[in-house]
Amino acid sequence: MSKEKWQGPLYSFLFVIAVWYGLALIIQRPIVPSPFLVFENIVQIYAGQMQVHVLYSLARILEGIAISIAVGVPLGFLMGYFNKIDKLLSPLVYFTYPVPKIALLPVVMLLFGLGEASKLLMIVLIIIFQIIITSRDAVKAIPAETFRSLQSLGASRLQMFTEIIIPASLSDVLTSTRLALGTAVSILFFTETFGTEYGMGYFIMDSWMRVNYLDMYSGIVVLSFMGFIIFTLIDALEHYICSWR
Repeated sequence: MSKEKWQGPLYSFLFVIAVWYGLALIIQRPIVPSPFLVFENIVQIYAGQMQVHVLYSLARILEGIAISIAVGVPLGFLMGYFNKIDKLLSPLVYFTYPVPKIALLPVVMLLFGLGEASKLLMIVLIIIFQIIITSRDAVKAIPAETFRSLQSLGASRLQMFTEIIIPASLSDVLTSTRLALGTAVSILFFTETFGTEYGMGYFIMDSWMRVNYLDMYSGIVVLSFMGFIIFTLIDALEHYICSWR
């Protein structure tokens, strides 16, 4: 990432730290500790107490993203390229997409239990609809002349996807994934407070219940940083794969 791209996140980070430190000085209570005490606490407890929770949460998010892309992208491409499939599936997508996914959490846990399956499914439900719609719309935005030009050269339908649809739509797909990531992390926090002893959601809520505010804020900071890192990696992947754009 270039120096100019790092400046924006750096200034934002410094601004948040300054506001946080100012509030800690004004309030002068344990419920708002100094950010420097929190960072020191992260260094002290990360390897022994927090690392396992980070790994569990990270694995759930990455698996959810991978499943959403693997299922949502081909489905969206098919809907964008074949009108019959689009007419069949679009009403179903439009009906289910606006449903608040957090409202489905009790249903998902009743059907799939309190284990990993329900947590992973909730993340997929957050991301996949946006990927499907974005993939479909990206295909529909490709000019018809582009397809006709390749058809005139005797290209097969498979070549239509590999030579036109995938290169033209990939950037939009990664952008939609990046935008859905923030909501997915929020849902992950809620799901990890039920039926598990591992994950950043569990770590934060457990610290709150034990009135350990330093650990609680440490978990919040690490969870936020983890989301930022994934967001940045997807952004870098988009620039690498779609370097022509």
